[in-house]
Amino acid sequence: MVDLVVRGDTVVTPHGVGAYDILIEGEKIVTLAAPGVLDVPQGARLIDATGKIVIPGGIDPHVHCKWHLPNPDGSAAETDPPDIVSRAAVHGGTTTMIDFTRASQGKTVRDAIDKREADWHGHCACDYAQHLMVEGALPVDLPAQIGEAIQAGYPTVKIFTTDITPSRKGRMVDFGDIWEVFQVLAANQGLGVIHSEDNDIVMHMYGKLIREGRTGFANMAEVHNTLSEDISFRRVIRLAEKVPGTALYMMHVSAGTGVQAIREARARRVPIYGESLHQYMLYTNEDYKQPNGQIYHTYPSLKSAEDQAALWSGTLDGAINCVATDEICCTLAKKLQGERIDDTTGGNAGVEPRVALMYTEMVGRRGYSLAKYVDLVSSNAAKIMGLYPRKGALMAGADADICVLDPADKRVITASALHEADYTPWEGRKMEAWPCLTLLRGKVVVENGVFKGSLSDGKWQHRKIPSEMIAEPLL
Repeated sequence: MVDLVVRGDTVVTPHGVGAYDILIEGEKIVTLAAPGVLDVPQGARLIDATGKIVIPGGIDPHVHCKWHLPNPDGSAAETDPPDIVSRAAVHGGTTTMIDFTRASQGKTVRDAIDKREADWHGHCACDYAQHLMVEGALPVDLPAQIGEAIQAGYPTVKIFTTDITPSRKGRMVDFGDIWEVFQVLAANQGLGVIHSEDNDIVMHMYGKLIREGRTGFANMAEVHNTLSEDISFRRVIRLAEKVPGTALYMMHVSAGTGVQAIREARARRVPIYGESLHQYMLYTNEDYKQPNGQIYHTYPSLKSAEDQAALWSGTLDGAINCVATDEICCTLAKKLQGERIDDTTGGNAGVEPRVALMYTEMVGRRGYSLAKYVDLVSSNAAKIMGLYPRKGALMAGADADICVLDPADKRVITASALHEADYTPWEGRKMEAWPCLTLLRGKVVVENGVFKGSLSDGKWQHRKIPSEMIAEPLL
């Protein structure tokens, strides 16, 4: 029986934008109908979202919760857990996040998955999934275990082509092992999610700048540079082309060279998808020179204004399909603890403002359609990551994950009003709308800024990559 109806005059559906009543029964959307055509059942709640924008809940496909955070002195800490980050997410209209399980953290891949699930189950206010991450020299029995994990609902495998910094040895997977993993992905309908930089270039530039005494983090773009992204993207793509059935998702694309490599591969019908981050799209390496410029940094580095323009162009022609956060939620003190090119803390606290921020920048300031905006913050991630149409769509049969944006709420972002870290790289930015309601599978979890959910609401999401997403680039 229908127990909740959301009525809106600007509802973004897979078939267009219009006025609809969204009828919800339990956790699912039952149907969409013209407002008032179907009676609101007795006892059902009617939420009037007229004058607001109703979209599917946001999906952030790239977060790091309760994550290893290296300190400059060689010790380590952990980033904030899903208990904190997921509450911030639903306050910001995001209803699903995808984090990472490190295969090396268990005796087997299954053991690592079970340990990681303990970090999330009962600790998350939104739904969640995990990418499997492989690192370093891969054990000979790992490929078979990866295949089993893909079949068990973990179809995305994270691979590093660099150690990132000189102190993080053991992250990079060599190309022979990547080749082996690609064969497993192709055989099991998996997806490679790649942190792609050329390790030789990156480490050469660390050595060069250290020898020259130019170790300040403001020089980061010289180390994690556009040449590195160009060489590495093209090498990874070429390897994937030699293993038919391999599909790629290039994480945190930061440079125009990466955008162009993806664009050219897609023109050859390579099944490849691109992700950028809101940091890259709205800040450049010049922002490293601002006071506390570390707050804008993640790995790879921020690039030039020309690279930034290429990222925006990529969102329009299909080279960039998703805008994620690379969420690292920690205190300002931890974010600022490194000051060198080889010890600056990566990631950003950004999961809460992402949906509103990208509405402001895409729809409000650049004239993107609501459909294109929803694709970039929700629907495309659902399609690529094997969640669609359960997630990322307002349609009959989908989970009732809904975000309502209020265009009358043109607030200025302040860290004190957010629900994650004690700082935000978006401090002082004026929004064109802000979420006033978030539903997770039919439950009102945030309403008018009041958290009404619980940390037991979030459920792990079994995923399977659709065969059509792997056959060719669809988005």
